[in-house]
Amino acid sequence: MYIRFHRKQRVVPQFYGFIFGYGITYKEYKYENSVTDEKKFIKKMTGATIIKMKFLGMRKRKATSVKIKIKGETVMAECTHECDSCEQNCSSRGEASSEDMTAKLNKYSSVKKVIGVVSGKGGVGKSMVTSLLAVMFNRKGYHTAILDADITGPSIPKGFGISENAVGSEKGILPVKSKSGIDIMSVNLLLQNETDPVVWRGPILAGTVKQFWTDVVWENVDYMFVDMPPGTGDVPLTVFQSLPLDGIVIVTSPQELVSMIVTKAVKMASMMNIPILGIVENMSYFECPDCKKRFYPFGESKLEETAKEYNLDILARLPIDPKSAKACDEGKIESIINDEAYSAAELIEKKVKI
Repeated sequence: MYIRFHRKQRVVPQFYGFIFGYGITYKEYKYENSVTDEKKFIKKMTGATIIKMKFLGMRKRKATSVKIKIKGETVMAECTHECDSCEQNCSSRGEASSEDMTAKLNKYSSVKKVIGVVSGKGGVGKSMVTSLLAVMFNRKGYHTAILDADITGPSIPKGFGISENAVGSEKGILPVKSKSGIDIMSVNLLLQNETDPVVWRGPILAGTVKQFWTDVVWENVDYMFVDMPPGTGDVPLTVFQSLPLDGIVIVTSPQELVSMIVTKAVKMASMMNIPILGIVENMSYFECPDCKKRFYPFGESKLEETAKEYNLDILARLPIDPKSAKACDEGKIESIINDEAYSAAELIEKKVKI
């Protein structure tokens, strides 16, 4: 077992120990006393009998990083219940494997179906697709909501022309309603200025997303769409584990490189046992307004091959549309007419029925 410590020099030195298995999961311990003997501290926290220490990045008055190798019998200070990434063979292994990690919804909330919108990389128009799906379902008579989980790049409020801040009540945080009644919660609705950067580390970002689920009052929502940040990092993992997803929609673009990125998203969904509802290819083509001929500025699409390889449905191919882009910039996304997006909504509705 290996433990890495980072000592932060403050008024009271703090030690943060991250106990790793062979996977990505860790358990954090925090010790807030003036500790001069790290070995005693390690023994206290882990129950280890033999400890070998290697100091990395040492300076004269502080250790920026300490790597410790523990040998001998160890006793876990606290079970993390992450059995897949744990080498310990304890009695709770079978019990933990079936543990439900889903976060509890606010007691005043009601959400019937939750659909995640993901992409393996940024810049493919995922937030645009999320917004369009919420708008199309809203037009079909459903009460829809958007949980903007892209904490560091929250663009959903801008597309809906929302500039006011969310407020709270004794029940919890209240989402802001769009012009057509779509409930929206985004970190931009909590900032003093919408241009203020969110400079937070992964655990805080993930915790914020969970609070958007547990602390916000989502009243009588039929379909919630979760706009996830690109990639397969902390926040997507938190959404997969903490929210009761009924399925995900993968957003891509025509470049050949994207097929590799889609593969990552597909494999992550498979690892987390989340159904994939289908693929939406954004910026698929440009149609000349005069002759109606289609042009492919990003090259011919590889979507058919990718969808066939993973047995996925193609939900829509969305064109590059200057009018839609202008509507988003002006906060009028609810005015967009898009037949492809409406068809995608109908396909998703058949797969995820209320």
